[in-house]
Amino acid sequence: MSDPQPAGRRPADTGPLSPRPAEECRYDLVALGEVMLRLDPGEGRVRTARTFRAWEGGGEYNVARGLRRCFGLRTAVITAFADNEVGRLLEDLVLTGGVDTSLVRWMPYDGIGRGVRNGLNFTERGFGLRGAVGTSDRGHTAASQLRPDDVDWDHLFGALGVRWLHTGGIYAALSETTPDTIEAAMAAARRHGTIISYDLNYRPSLWKAIGGQARAQEVNRRLAGYVDVMIGNEEDFTASLGFAVPDTDESLTELEVGNFQRMITEVVRAYPNFRVVATTLRTVRTATVNDWGAIAWSAPTGFVEATHRAGLEILDRVGGGDSFASGLVYGLLEKGDLALAVEYGAAHGALAMTTPGDTSMANLAEVESLVGGGGARVQR
Repeated sequence: MSDPQPAGRRPADTGPLSPRPAEECRYDLVALGEVMLRLDPGEGRVRTARTFRAWEGGGEYNVARGLRRCFGLRTAVITAFADNEVGRLLEDLVLTGGVDTSLVRWMPYDGIGRGVRNGLNFTERGFGLRGAVGTSDRGHTAASQLRPDDVDWDHLFGALGVRWLHTGGIYAALSETTPDTIEAAMAAARRHGTIISYDLNYRPSLWKAIGGQARAQEVNRRLAGYVDVMIGNEEDFTASLGFAVPDTDESLTELEVGNFQRMITEVVRAYPNFRVVATTLRTVRTATVNDWGAIAWSAPTGFVEATHRAGLEILDRVGGGDSFASGLVYGLLEKGDLALAVEYGAAHGALAMTTPGDTSMANLAEVESLVGGGGARVQR
């Protein structure tokens, strides 16, 4: 039996997508990816830190957590942990975020990590002219060793029911088997009418030892054929799918929007299965001041653009794109309106970057206030 639907929920029956009815599904969204332990030196540098704050984070998981904590949807994560104290810490952090852990696979730990281990991510936020720096320690992790037959995909998407599957290019880069695992999940999701989103999230450091851009394009082109909602910035589409960005003589903001529109025309011609394509638009002035916006496309609506926020002040930029994705998913699932969805995504991403950690600390009222034109005046 599916969980009761929260008050005020309604299925989205208009717009570019047709989600499965909420009452038929246990989960609104399931994310497939790795969850790492982020060790954050706060205002300092990793190389000189003596204390770290611990967070959980991962490109795919962050979307599920944002949808649960900010937007109140029912989410779960498919991942794996090595069964040791670090794995149990990660589990506790995920539970605190409200994300269902019943789909987590626990792998035996050999005492030293020769077989499996849990991923670590040392990330400093940057400030002013000093950019953010991330150092991952995630080789041979439990999540990277998930195989296609480790999950009963037809039971998950069929018997239990899932409205939306989210995964991405970070998880696809972690091992030889992760693309196969993603493809198995996508194929089953498609069989059962689940919407599939994919964030290209190209990271050169993840691909450089296993074939670089050529391997990234081989993997991402293969998986793109299953995707309904493709997310990625201009660089992601170029590096991961091989679409070049045209040159223009327009101003910076117009250049970003114009290039995206021209490129997406080519992208959807190559991948007619894409029903929505979306991206954030970010101009980095300094590590703590960015211009921030977003744009999206669907066949029924054409191009829509979110409110552009020039000079956005940032505390911690990590996870801003994932929070954009969760707001976009919420808008498409619950409102059925792409123009509103891209506004929810951009507002949620902007708010997420005002707090530390990979995941959002915003609530729905704050997002809707920003979508409605609210500002930073004190709330009493």
